[in-house]
Amino acid sequence: MGHNITLRLDKELIRKAKVLAAQQGTSVSGLLARRLEQLINEEEAYETARRHALDVLERGFHLGGKIPCPREQWHDR
Repeated sequence: MGHNITLRLDKELIRKAKVLAAQQGTSVSGLLARRLEQLINEEEAYETARRHALDVLERGFHLGGKIPCPREQWHDR
């Protein structure tokens, strides 16, 4: 069973939330729980994609081709 939380909301917002919940065949609590879960899942997916993108950038890209000779041959040192 879930845990309870208390929210302070405007009366008109509560009324609209009750209407929306009734239209969707759920409760205001169910409506909010589903939306919070959706927000959390989106945030987790974003973080996963962000970490992957940073990992790809860290590894770099191989664009093909070969270096014909070592760098030292290009510069007299």
